[in-house]
Amino acid sequence: MKVAGLDNKHRRARVWLRVVSYFLAAAALITLSLMWWWDYEPEPFDVAKAAQQRAAADGRPVVVGTATTVALIDVGNTLLDKRGGYLSNDFGPPGVLMDNVPNWEFGALIQVRDLAKAFRNEFSRSQTQSTEDVDLLEADPLFSTPSDRWLLPASEGQYRKAIGHMEAYLDRLSDADEYNAQFFARADNLADWLAVVEKRLGSLSQRLSASVGQERIDTDLAGDKDAQQSTPGESPRVVKTPWSKVDDVFYEARGSVWALSHFLRAVEVDFEPVLRDKNALVSLRQIIRELEEAQQPLSSPIVLNGSPYGFFANHSLVMANYISRANAAVIDLRKLLERG
Repeated sequence: MKVAGLDNKHRRARVWLRVVSYFLAAAALITLSLMWWWDYEPEPFDVAKAAQQRAAADGRPVVVGTATTVALIDVGNTLLDKRGGYLSNDFGPPGVLMDNVPNWEFGALIQVRDLAKAFRNEFSRSQTQSTEDVDLLEADPLFSTPSDRWLLPASEGQYRKAIGHMEAYLDRLSDADEYNAQFFARADNLADWLAVVEKRLGSLSQRLSASVGQERIDTDLAGDKDAQQSTPGESPRVVKTPWSKVDDVFYEARGSVWALSHFLRAVEVDFEPVLRDKNALVSLRQIIRELEEAQQPLSSPIVLNGSPYGFFANHSLVMANYISRANAAVIDLRKLLERG
């Protein structure tokens, strides 16, 4: 009797072990499938067409500023509504196990924040002493919510509120009230935003180039003999991205140039008369071309980090090349706009 009882216990234990094993295997399979399905970069969209469709759906005309505003709204919606949704603040699998897409999201989010701030401080104001737009005043800090917040208020909720304020601004932008929302397509406004873009691209280029390690000379105080800094910098110094962070920087750069290329396409629409007057339209299109080349599909399953002239490719250096060229073109474009 005792032997029979032990056999029954062992049999039940084996059954439960088999059930748990099947359950864990199914959970792992579902998790891996979702990770594969969610691990992708959204396709670009036609900014000018999106602006026309939005205006037609709302029964309003396309006015100066419509394209740039719609581009900001649609890029923000893509961050939240793409396949898998917004992953940067996920605290459970499979999102918490992924890092490529969250870094891509962060890169795009930085560009969204910069453009929202430009709307608030430059594009919507005729001069420095003009009042801020009520919706842009709310949208800017909402977009600045930390990207990984999952406790209430969660990041997605704050970003959706910000997009709602941008949509309210868009509605008022195309009404007949001249004292309501405005968008001023001026050379100085565009140059101010491009100065921020220039710094973002320069930073990304440096971080991507550091994938293989660089010896850099300290030029922080160059050009000003009286310049000072709080802590003296070591020169020369070796700058190298840790191997575990190389793909993080790569995908952050991919997200940044994806969002920025849409914003520049919108700028091409809204600022076309200004750009033609400065003979700068070709310069803008060259920037867009470089950024789009940086978004070519990655044929390798991983981000390779070979030596600069080695046997294996270095994807970070390839992207740094495109971004550096785009950055140089942004500098030239900004100078063109600042000339009288």
